[in-house]
Amino acid sequence: MSSGGAASNGFANVALAKAERFLAEAGFDRAPWLAVAFACGILAWFAMPSPWHWSAAIGGGVLAFLSAFALWPTGSAIAEERGHLRRAMMALGLVFAAGVAVIWVRSGVVGAEAMDRPVIERVQGYVLEREDQPAEQRTRLTLAVRDSASGESRKIRVNVPLEALAAGEARAGTGSVAEGAVVRMRVRLMPPASPMLPGAYDFARTAWFRGLAATGSLIGELELVESAPQRGGIARVQRALSQHVRDRVDGSAGTIAAAFASGDRGAIDRADEEAMRDAGLTHLLSISGLHVSAVIAAAYLAALKLLGLFPTIALRVRLPVLAAGCGALAGIGYTLLTGAEVPTVRSCVAALLVLVALAMGRDALSLRMVAAAAFAVMLLWPESVAGPSFQMSFSAVLAIVALSASAPVRAFLAPREEPWWGHAGRRVIMLFVTGLVIEIALMPIVLYHFHRAGLYGALANVAAIPLVTFVSMPLIALGLLLDVVALGAPVWWLVKASLDLLLGIAHVTAAQPGAVKLMPQMDALTISLFAAGGLWLALWTGRARLLGFVPASLATLLLLVTPIPDVLIGRDGRHVGITIDLPDGNRRLLSLRDTRSSYSRDNLLELASVTADPIPLVQWPGARCSRAFCSLRIERGGRTWTLLMARNRHMIEERRLAAACARADIVVADRFLPRSCRPRWLKADRKMLLRTGGLSIDLRRGEITSVAESQGEHGWWRGERD
Repeated sequence: MSSGGAASNGFANVALAKAERFLAEAGFDRAPWLAVAFACGILAWFAMPSPWHWSAAIGGGVLAFLSAFALWPTGSAIAEERGHLRRAMMALGLVFAAGVAVIWVRSGVVGAEAMDRPVIERVQGYVLEREDQPAEQRTRLTLAVRDSASGESRKIRVNVPLEALAAGEARAGTGSVAEGAVVRMRVRLMPPASPMLPGAYDFARTAWFRGLAATGSLIGELELVESAPQRGGIARVQRALSQHVRDRVDGSAGTIAAAFASGDRGAIDRADEEAMRDAGLTHLLSISGLHVSAVIAAAYLAALKLLGLFPTIALRVRLPVLAAGCGALAGIGYTLLTGAEVPTVRSCVAALLVLVALAMGRDALSLRMVAAAAFAVMLLWPESVAGPSFQMSFSAVLAIVALSASAPVRAFLAPREEPWWGHAGRRVIMLFVTGLVIEIALMPIVLYHFHRAGLYGALANVAAIPLVTFVSMPLIALGLLLDVVALGAPVWWLVKASLDLLLGIAHVTAAQPGAVKLMPQMDALTISLFAAGGLWLALWTGRARLLGFVPASLATLLLLVTPIPDVLIGRDGRHVGITIDLPDGNRRLLSLRDTRSSYSRDNLLELASVTADPIPLVQWPGARCSRAFCSLRIERGGRTWTLLMARNRHMIEERRLAAACARADIVVADRFLPRSCRPRWLKADRKMLLRTGGLSIDLRRGEITSVAESQGEHGWWRGERD
């Protein structure tokens, strides 16, 4: 063997020995890292473009398992010497491969091909789900209908105005439109929309995993063919409970109370929801860990105290076991009643594991508990791993568990001789620190998915979380209990006062200068470094965890230098945004169309990191607009760029169009442009945008990012691309 080969082997042996020693000394706990490997396999499937890549990923995981088995055979001395490395490599490889396989199978089983094109047709369908949205003056019906051409069943979602719904029910007499009803209507249907821009919300992917082939809206009247069955159901009880709470508590407070009681957020006013979001309090509206934990803890403690009043029971049965059973029933019931969304199920599973630990006398708050809950959710809904709900929920829980288990926090909260105000003060400080740590943990995820984050969330949560947990939710439960004997009115008054205070905190916080930070789309490397750093900090113990600050710091630097796109082009070519730096240092967005669509406007503003309303291009002094086109010259990267953008689909003489294209660097149109239109750099017409989707352009670097780059051959994109 050559000296180079010997040196290489020696270096490898030293590295392996150091890795083995690190795992042994750092207290390698496999359960949390196995959950991470499973999630990485799922995310790898989303990130990789084709079945060939997915198969290679599964093969790579299996190969890691076989390599560890071959290098360090069972029973050999080298296997004992490399025990931690061997077990880690084998387990992580197999679990990663399993993650890729599970989401691949899930996509094939539940995925629904989208419609080819928009259509207007008359349908008769079976109501699978009804979602009331009084704040939007509509109800969403999910229907199972039969395709007129193929005869196959498909699932669609239709928005029905409240007036049309009420009229349809009135014409039917005593019938109701709910789960189990059969309705007939004329609808305008469209394929689920792909992201408007790179980094925007991908409804097509969500619809694929929900089995939706199309979405649309009612045209004309709704006809109730067969009324919903009279038997009760979870959805019917949920709607009745939501309406009951709103009847007892009026105004915005009533809509928040209904969300806490039943999970129904459809009545919450848009201004209130935006204030809660910008104040960092949106998590309070989504039924998840805080609410489920409060319900289960209240049921557990109440059962423990009440059962303790009966000596016959207390002396013969372990009360923690009975109380845990009562808490479990309360948690499961609340989860089902509030819609059994992924965060709620995750929280319920985690809380049930805590109850089991309490009943067995074990440590209730551990990373293994979090890992078990994560596995339960990922096995049932693996697609949720790619969504913000799963990521934010588990990041918050990981942050809490890791913080509570750290040595400085344990020392700070350790019992000691002190006055009551000192004990309470330390708890308040810990509450603030916990809120701050959670905000830091969630900030990268929020910025990645929503491109905006509330900067004062930690301060707002210090007041809002205790208010909701110890005041509002117990009062709502007490009010519902007293309503049985018609004595709940005083309690509902207190509920309204507490929730008005919560909304006041949200609106005041959101209105502060600099309360909201907008950021452009974060790239995959940056969010991966954030995730790696956060997981390392949370899952290791001792000084080894401090190494997690290295990738987190690097990600922060990359985030700060993330370029803001100069031009944003929507998937249909109709919506174009151009960022302009004003002399006073502020940035504004020029919009090709003065659209009333909040969805289009918000996407353009968020991805351009602009908070002020967009300026219509026709009102900008530097723009030259005719009836058919707008032209604009901007300075970027040391050169002048000329943009030519179509305002409509009016016919224009081809020779004039060709001459205008030749003078432009970028041409954007929502129609097919002739071959004679040849701009100097980019022709983003309908033909190109059907292939690429929305575009984000950095003129300084000459880089173009498209929606198609992140889609690959996944089923939800294939139909539109073809």
